[in-house]
Amino acid sequence: MATDNRNGESEQKLQLNGHTSTPKATPPSAEDEWTILERVYRVLVDEGYLGSSTHQKPVVTFEYPEDLKKLIHFPMDERTPSNGTTVERIVRQVLQYSVRTGHNHFHNQLFAGVDPYGLTGSWITEALNTSQYTFEVGPTFTLIEDAVIDKCLRLFDFGDGDGILCPGGSMSNMYAMVAARYRTVPDVKRTGVMNLAEPLVVFTSEDAHYSITKGVHWLGIGLNNLVKVKSDRRGCMIPEELELAIQAVIDSGRKPFFVNATAGTTVLGAFDDFNLIADVCQRYGIWLHIDACLGGTAVLSRRHKHLLSGVNRAQSLAWNPHKTLGAPLQCSIFLIKERGLLHECNAAKADYLFQQDKFYDISYDTGDKSVQCGRKVDAFKFWLMYKARGSDGLEALVDNAFECARSLHEQLRNRTGFRLVLEEYQYTNISFWYVPSWMRVAGRECETSDWWQRLYSVTADIKEQLVKRGTVLIGYVPLLHKGIGNFFRMVVTCHPRPTPETMQYIIDEIERVGEELMPQK
Repeated sequence: MATDNRNGESEQKLQLNGHTSTPKATPPSAEDEWTILERVYRVLVDEGYLGSSTHQKPVVTFEYPEDLKKLIHFPMDERTPSNGTTVERIVRQVLQYSVRTGHNHFHNQLFAGVDPYGLTGSWITEALNTSQYTFEVGPTFTLIEDAVIDKCLRLFDFGDGDGILCPGGSMSNMYAMVAARYRTVPDVKRTGVMNLAEPLVVFTSEDAHYSITKGVHWLGIGLNNLVKVKSDRRGCMIPEELELAIQAVIDSGRKPFFVNATAGTTVLGAFDDFNLIADVCQRYGIWLHIDACLGGTAVLSRRHKHLLSGVNRAQSLAWNPHKTLGAPLQCSIFLIKERGLLHECNAAKADYLFQQDKFYDISYDTGDKSVQCGRKVDAFKFWLMYKARGSDGLEALVDNAFECARSLHEQLRNRTGFRLVLEEYQYTNISFWYVPSWMRVAGRECETSDWWQRLYSVTADIKEQLVKRGTVLIGYVPLLHKGIGNFFRMVVTCHPRPTPETMQYIIDEIERVGEELMPQK
């Protein structure tokens, strides 16, 4: 693909070869350095990342890695300063080949477009460039995080608990494991896991997020001590299978200590039965954690919060407002029932930072309950969204996402050639195949194993063409543990606000591309 030639041939040489073929730039003054910020907003609008022009651009202008290296000079070999015009050109180049996640037709991940108020909060936090560990350097943000945690504790009915903002849901889930391990074996902080008489065992659904697998490795529990419990056809953990697995682990001389249940699985959007799972955990004295990183947003809707029935029986919970709700990445909330436990199990008591003789109430220095030292003030993004929209405004966004997921589901059911993976669904994840007309057969009995393998390949081929054309980004996934190959996974989010028409566009585009893939006779 040709490079952007708005700046002339000399600038194209700069793109390809760095600064070697252009005159030396005049070093900017200190005052001029800040003028780039005045240009950035307009550049983002021009390139279709902000405002109403977003949908007028392709979702992505795809280039293979080796070709992209020829279009943009990536090595960091500059010796002389660049002026503002050069920096702006570099920014435009990067934007030109980046993914417009705020596009109406970006549906590739569990997140999509960003809430404008959340983005405002993110810009402010980046400009202030402060940390969250002490009241001294983040006075307003310390109180804002307290307010966010307090609100979330009430939303999920977690009582007088505690919490912390984390750099992503994977880290939130690890916070839960660390707290559960400390509560189960308080001396583990001093002696480590190698000296445990009984190896600790974690249980999770076979449909759960892979961060649980990574967590048991990172925390030294070991993959051999992770039990993946069977799920039903909808992707929900089977409580009876969990209890059988716990009994088997006890019989083997190991100690069950942590069960991870899921509110909105990554692929099918399934919600485990938290009450039944809590009953099992209560019988055996096991910590129950709920990964609600995706599905926790349902708590904001009176119409859909029933999906989270029983979450208040867990000891801990993780929720990512940066997924469905559209808070800027990253904004991940970890909640825990037992107040003080986070500090107790994580504190290192660095006396150069957490002095005990400060002139203000040091209970507001919350950094020692974190595994991090420097910690971004992420709570401000969600806090500002709530201040701006209120509970009614956020609820309307969530309800609209659910309604558009319902519209997509109905359109797929009634459109020739499309087939749902599940006839029923719980969250805003809708999974389906498209069977092109040239693959359709007389009856299901003719759909052999080879036919299905071809359909799985066609799904990947359609995805490839969608990306290369830049018209739609939608994910495809297999569920190999259920014997299912590639299918499309559509996850409807709050931003940019979806409509039944944008849902129909997805269907139309997949059908158009699928038909064009007809093999030559």
